[in-house]
Amino acid sequence: MDIKIRPAKIEDMSAVLELIYELAIYEKEPEAVEVTVSDLERDGFGDTPLFKCFVAEIEGGIKGIALVYNRYSTWKGPIIHLEDLIVNKAYRGTGVGTALLDEVIKYGHSKGAKRINWEVIDWNEHAIAFYESKGANVLRDWDVVQLDEAGIKNYIAKL
Repeated sequence: MDIKIRPAKIEDMSAVLELIYELAIYEKEPEAVEVTVSDLERDGFGDTPLFKCFVAEIEGGIKGIALVYNRYSTWKGPIIHLEDLIVNKAYRGTGVGTALLDEVIKYGHSKGAKRINWEVIDWNEHAIAFYESKGANVLRDWDVVQLDEAGIKNYIAKL
């Protein structure tokens, strides 16, 4: 199988969104996806893109993505955050995930990242085993903390 990893183009965003939905369904939260193709086009392209996306192309179709963005660690300095690495279900176990992760690591290295980090849902043992097989440390003693849009509004209302 010939897997081509390349930077995403604006015209790929429809296929990217399809894979985002596929992940949301897998994680049992399809209703949580609010981003649109227009959002992805606006936010990923132009003068100040908010993210970089790599796609895995096989026989002209996009079968996987890795979406990253810059962060800054007060302890380490510049880091890259891997928001999602998604592989179409039919292509899992074929090397697509490895090829995408390889590209993310090369990208982070080229940018001088001191660390590349991401989250993995605790019940996705296949993904955890995959990341650990690549040398990643899965930190099980940290909890993800977030405020969603409603939480932000409620917080602001109390100020």
